[in-house]
Amino acid sequence: MAGLYRDRGIVLRSIKLGEADRIVTFLTEGRGKVRAVAKGVRKPKSRFGARLEPTSHLFLQLYEGRNLDVVTQVETIDANRALRESYGAFTQAIAMLEAVDHVAQEAEANVALYRMLAAALRTLAEDPVPAVSAAFFWKLLALEGVSPVLDACVRCDETVVDVAATFDVGEGGVLCRACAGSGAPVVPVAGLALVARMLNGGLRGVLAEPPGPALAEAESLALRALEHHLERRLRSTPMLLATIPGHAPRAEFQ
Repeated sequence: MAGLYRDRGIVLRSIKLGEADRIVTFLTEGRGKVRAVAKGVRKPKSRFGARLEPTSHLFLQLYEGRNLDVVTQVETIDANRALRESYGAFTQAIAMLEAVDHVAQEAEANVALYRMLAAALRTLAEDPVPAVSAAFFWKLLALEGVSPVLDACVRCDETVVDVAATFDVGEGGVLCRACAGSGAPVVPVAGLALVARMLNGGLRGVLAEPPGPALAEAESLALRALEHHLERRLRSTPMLLATIPGHAPRAEFQ
């Protein structure tokens, strides 16, 4: 049938439409971000309304419309139900979905982003540790081409050997004391080292470690860097930071 297509996708969000419908936003494997109408899904006897929850990973059949596509069939790949049974895990998941919703482009496939999100949600559902979202945000930034410079001053290229350094989200990396100037906020090197491990093949070890101040710093920095890249605040930031053990709220997140 002309206009009918199939794809795999993850539900990013949905909003009510009329009395019984929803507009659902998916990150799909083959078409990037897709917005589609799911008709009648708010009715008690809907065939697939319960499957279209945020974080659900699905086989989709859609009909291509002029403005919005139409969902015609849904099969579950992974409901990720465990994410919705843990406040901490669900908070991380919602923050990841929000970030992807802002990064993904409609009608532009981004297979690496789709696979990374699917893997992160699966990992979080299986082992809901606080490091998952922090690692996801840093890897998302790297995928966007803005991987941070962590081993040397981003301005003068001098190795940063102090116990703490300044991280400048505008510059995209650490600054030595001379370049940062007096009074610049500092980040413990332990937090920066944790970020480096997340990005350079050490993620499995990071996920196995108990959370602490270094993870809180890595998460806080990731959100600052991501919001700078997106040029907007994430609504989920305050809730997410509140779930990270060892995080002390800062002025910019209060």
